[in-house]
Amino acid sequence: MVGLFSRMVVGITVRMPRWFVGWVSRRYVAGPTLADATKVMQRLSKEGSCFTIDVLGEEITTMDEATFFLEEYKRVITVITENKLDANLSIKPTAFGLLLDSEKGMENIEALVTMANNHDMFVRLDMEDHRVTDDTIQVMLDMHEKGLTNVGVVLQARLFRTIDDIKSIAQKLGPNADYRICKGIYLEPSEISHTDRQPIIKATNACIDEMLDAGAYVGIASHDHPVINHALEALSSRGMGPNGLDPRTNSGKERIGKGPGYEFQMLLGVRGPLRRKLRAKGHPTRVYIPYGEKWYEYSIRRLKENPTIGTQVAKAFMMPWTNRP
Repeated sequence: MVGLFSRMVVGITVRMPRWFVGWVSRRYVAGPTLADATKVMQRLSKEGSCFTIDVLGEEITTMDEATFFLEEYKRVITVITENKLDANLSIKPTAFGLLLDSEKGMENIEALVTMANNHDMFVRLDMEDHRVTDDTIQVMLDMHEKGLTNVGVVLQARLFRTIDDIKSIAQKLGPNADYRICKGIYLEPSEISHTDRQPIIKATNACIDEMLDAGAYVGIASHDHPVINHALEALSSRGMGPNGLDPRTNSGKERIGKGPGYEFQMLLGVRGPLRRKLRAKGHPTRVYIPYGEKWYEYSIRRLKENPTIGTQVAKAFMMPWTNRP
């Protein structure tokens, strides 16, 4: 019943005027400009949060667009550095031209990762749908082979393959493995992924355990209480937790701007009270900050690809006081 209501809300929202979609998305997107994103980060910094910045737009059609993203992310690095913000980068390899010209796309990514590395800044490769899973993982491995270890990847727990990917990456990178694990926004085919809530939650929890036991750094990107509760128990059972060192003997060195082997990550505008509660208990929390001129396309895409967001949209509209960003 909840799923039907959520899909109905999404169906209505995507047909509404652009201004209405903008009103809905303003709590989830910082705005069209880097200045907007900077203001949001400065405000939320007072709560002790750190950030990862995403310049919206990935399905490019020309390499000129790829150049735009490279230059814009360079601006992001400069602004983060000048404003002394506790932030890193989230990038989509396809936005840098990986599918249009793989060689030039890799050059663009390497140029950005090198600049970030020179500023002790981490770069997260966002995961798109299953068509580019192998390519995205390979980009990370290639960067590490070049000595650029300030790169990690996002894995989607809903995919059947993800546990094997975790093990494979751990074998190749050892303690340098750095993941963001999420259930996955893309509604993948049932032949290759879990499609129901409980199996997805169970798979996400299993991925968290596998990553922690491998000594990896784990960004736990979830708003689901069953996942967060499991993560808290998993951390505690391994002697990990707030305001402490990473006690795992197989973990890597302490990472600049990172937590003690883990952090919780949440989208801007989603479950703000829960994020603040985790932060108040000492857990490192990171907020995903998207911005850019493609805010409308991003908002519509997220709604269409995951209709369950509809319940959050309805709640934000009818009871905005319950979910302060």
